[in-house]
Amino acid sequence: MAKRDYYEVLGIEKGADEKEIKSAFRKLAKQYHPDLNPDNKEAEAKFKEINEAYEVLSDPDKKAKYDQFGHAAFDQSQGFGGAGGAGFNDFGDIFGDIFGDFFGGGFSGGGSSRAQRTGPKAGSDLKIKLDITFEEAAFGTKKEIKINRIEKCHVCDGTGAKKGTSKKTCPTCNGAGSVKTVQRTPFGQFASTKICSTCNGTGEVVEEPCTSCSGTGKEKKSRKLSINIPAGVDTGSVIPLRGEGNHGERGGPAGDLYVYINVKEHELFERDGNDVWCEIPISFAKAALGGSIEVTTLEGKVKYEVPEGTQPGTVFRLKNKGIKNLRGAGKGDQYVRIKIDVPKKLTDKQKTILEQFAEEMGEKPDNDKKGFFGKMKDAFKD
Repeated sequence: MAKRDYYEVLGIEKGADEKEIKSAFRKLAKQYHPDLNPDNKEAEAKFKEINEAYEVLSDPDKKAKYDQFGHAAFDQSQGFGGAGGAGFNDFGDIFGDIFGDFFGGGFSGGGSSRAQRTGPKAGSDLKIKLDITFEEAAFGTKKEIKINRIEKCHVCDGTGAKKGTSKKTCPTCNGAGSVKTVQRTPFGQFASTKICSTCNGTGEVVEEPCTSCSGTGKEKKSRKLSINIPAGVDTGSVIPLRGEGNHGERGGPAGDLYVYINVKEHELFERDGNDVWCEIPISFAKAALGGSIEVTTLEGKVKYEVPEGTQPGTVFRLKNKGIKNLRGAGKGDQYVRIKIDVPKKLTDKQKTILEQFAEEMGEKPDNDKKGFFGKMKDAFKD
């Protein structure tokens, strides 16, 4: 059977440029590729025909000969050289593109680029938790923290090579960082690229490793850092320290250190945003008669006048006695909840006075086991 015209095979006009030829080939090759047409002999034959047409028309010299002599230019019986198989430069690369379209990745790819493998690499971030007291969170403080981080080796300055020596060009890949292999198949030659296993893609090898870091160029160091804790932080607050994380590689920047704050519980105060709550016990007499009481705040003790007839659970506010706003001006308030402190033991005199009080209030003391004071105690329970 006579061969079809190569331009007709690719569905293009004679005189099509390189871009049009490549585009037509890609489209047809994907349509008839054997991987997408298993056990389809017709598609396999079509694919071979497309392959042969592209192998000729994509090469300027072969294309010129074909345009002048047609198929006879590659007929050895006519004294011309054969077309041969597709070369790596003009065929393997485009099949890498096609396989990338099929499978979502470059057929000839070898992982990360050389620039990624040999260029600067930033260091990783670090995280630590720091416990502080309630007062330290309220007013701010300065703390010294200890961290362990990866730094470049102080002996070889991060090169990994023994002092007085340097890295050498990898003999396996000649500094390319990758190695190429070409496989001949019935459809032409397929090229694949892999990261060099000798140098792990860097293009360099250490012949005499540094004795301090064993050639890694890194070492683990314990460091003490001073950190300022601003007033108003709370549990869950995060303080970033830029550049205090693990050191980078090949001149890359260091990572960051993130300090996560945890505020310890206070024996008296509870926090609600920027407000502070506490509970103050006062006597029944003070609640009934009113008077001055002493209230503990974060800034010290203050006097407060309790009005007469104050009931259990009454809440009063001390303005601006709370915690400073972390992200702006102003402070929260302190809220004081009143608790009536009922004594557990009374003297005979105290009992008599309370009984007289009850009579004045129109109450008759009970003579049961609980007694008047027992009921009085129940009345003022929280």
